[in-house]
Amino acid sequence: MIRIGVLSDTHINRPLPGFAEQAQKTFADCSVILHAGDLTDLSILEVFRGKNLHVVHGNMCTLLTQQALPSEKLIHLDGYSIGLCHGAGARHNIEERMWNLFPAADCIVYGHTHIPVCHRLGKTLFLNPGSFLGTGRYGAPGSYAILTIDADGLHGSLHQLDKTWS
Repeated sequence: MIRIGVLSDTHINRPLPGFAEQAQKTFADCSVILHAGDLTDLSILEVFRGKNLHVVHGNMCTLLTQQALPSEKLIHLDGYSIGLCHGAGARHNIEERMWNLFPAADCIVYGHTHIPVCHRLGKTLFLNPGSFLGTGRYGAPGSYAILTIDADGLHGSLHQLDKTWS
């Protein structure tokens, strides 16, 4: 079995202690991490040292981060293909645009909207972990997702952090 931690939209420019603590606790049992962009600065990836890390840039990333990271990536894990992209533009048809980027992917992971999503369209699993920063209204804590690959296939689940961090 493979457990994959999925996050997006961290929107920080350095690995703040609260972020590091939450990320390490949340993804302790995940061997793979997918970050769907808007990490802002590459330095936050230090928190995931030792993990198999796949990252794309988002529209809020620094120029250096945008130059260092791809805008989209196709990942192959245990016989499954996972498309990873931050996304951009309007929310109402973002999944259509993601589908056009990765038409044959088993799973499409995206961010940008800050709205957690986990559903299937045909055989494709669409997964948006929401914002790990917790940018929801009224101080809502952040959210993330876990992808699991096991004998029964590829599964996604959404989760909320226990508390906000700063």
